[in-house]
Amino acid sequence: METSLVALRVLREVAERGTFTAAAEALGYTQSAVSRQMAALEQATGARLFDRHAGGVRLTGSGRALLRHAVVALDALEAADRELRGAAEVDRGRVRLGFFPTAGALIVPRALAMLRQEHPHLEVTTREATTPSLVRALRAGTLDLAILSSRPPHRSPDTDDPPLSVEPLLEVRLAVAVPTSGPFAERGSVGVEEIAREPWIASPGTADEPLLGVWPGLPGRPKVRHTARDWLTKLHLVAAGAGITTATPTLLPVVPPGVRLVPVEGVAEEVRRVSLVRVPGALEAPTRAVARALRRQAADLADLPDRPPDCRR
Repeated sequence: METSLVALRVLREVAERGTFTAAAEALGYTQSAVSRQMAALEQATGARLFDRHAGGVRLTGSGRALLRHAVVALDALEAADRELRGAAEVDRGRVRLGFFPTAGALIVPRALAMLRQEHPHLEVTTREATTPSLVRALRAGTLDLAILSSRPPHRSPDTDDPPLSVEPLLEVRLAVAVPTSGPFAERGSVGVEEIAREPWIASPGTADEPLLGVWPGLPGRPKVRHTARDWLTKLHLVAAGAGITTATPTLLPVVPPGVRLVPVEGVAEEVRRVSLVRVPGALEAPTRAVARALRRQAADLADLPDRPPDCRR
């Protein structure tokens, strides 16, 4: 099989982005150029690499097999380039980390601060995204580690082989963030029927992720008055009395004045697991250092109360 590095890089980008158009935008190519590269790659391999569907493309079994080898080859070339430039030391490595939004409020910044002290020359790049996007990036080899959130029964993030390595870091319980000037501020808990009538602040829903911020399984159609992706923006909107949103007590250190977290009663507790996810295999020293920093910060957060101190069960 004869192919080019360009074709392998395009394959990796298409696998991560899920569409030829998105891959073309990320690479600075035209969509037709990406299509030609992938057609040539399919011809060179003699295999169908993609299944086409309404939302884009998905790798076939042959495509996933080729991607695994392509990732190894591209990573090896990048490592060789760093070594030839004199950057072979552990502290001069590069680690690519992805995370879901709430992790970006506490775990990631604290881990990066620790790494700057312990490994000042270690380069860590980060990316916030949805779970499906992060999983695709791990499979495509454009991320080394990802922090993901899951709900019971905590299935694997995808069904591809080999299974991803999933290391639980901590479990958190959801609560409702309410304004201290509102009717729930002095309550020890609130009922699901009560919050169902309130205006909500939520993240915009996507094809990858459902509406985030509205209490899971809320009866009826929620009144979403404001949408924001950033958690601190949501919490400041709560403080301004614009509505309520779902949050976790792990956010307590960054909750602004005017906001209180209150448990929801009358329903089963909503628990979320935060996990460190990666492609299986041996980790290089820089990636191990980042993983250790994330574990330490998650352990510190696990020591926080799972509810605000003034909340009663």
